[in-house]
Amino acid sequence: MAGKSDTFENDLLKLIFQATAIANIADNAASSPLTNLYIALHTADPTDAGVQNASEATYTGYARVAVARSAGGWTVTGSSVSPAATISFGACTAGSNTATHWSVGVASSGATKILYAGAVTPSISVSAGVTPQLTTASTVTED
Repeated sequence: MAGKSDTFENDLLKLIFQATAIANIADNAASSPLTNLYIALHTADPTDAGVQNASEATYTGYARVAVARSAGGWTVTGSSVSPAATISFGACTAGSNTATHWSVGVASSGATKILYAGAVTPSISVSAGVTPQLTTASTVTED
């Protein structure tokens, strides 16, 4: 089985989450590179074949949250990445969901590409008055 070195895993995560170039391999010099990544909550695993609106939360008040592609938005260390600050979603004003998964994508809405997804542990029961959050302990690991 092929693998990546720990250094390259960190480089890859920094490229995606912090817009940091990988010398002589990849840069962030597109004519209009993404400045934010969009975090979504899901009521089921969106799966590797899924798009970001698959099983996406639907409670009233919900919207994806933009997080800057920068060291101010994300912390990369030890082949993993986590939010640099708590990510707070809109407060529920009606309806209910149980958030079991979260994803990182490229747009504020729609059936768009998922870059990474994972389980929310413990799951978040969302009902009127609840403001779901992902903390800095939420991680994505590249290995």
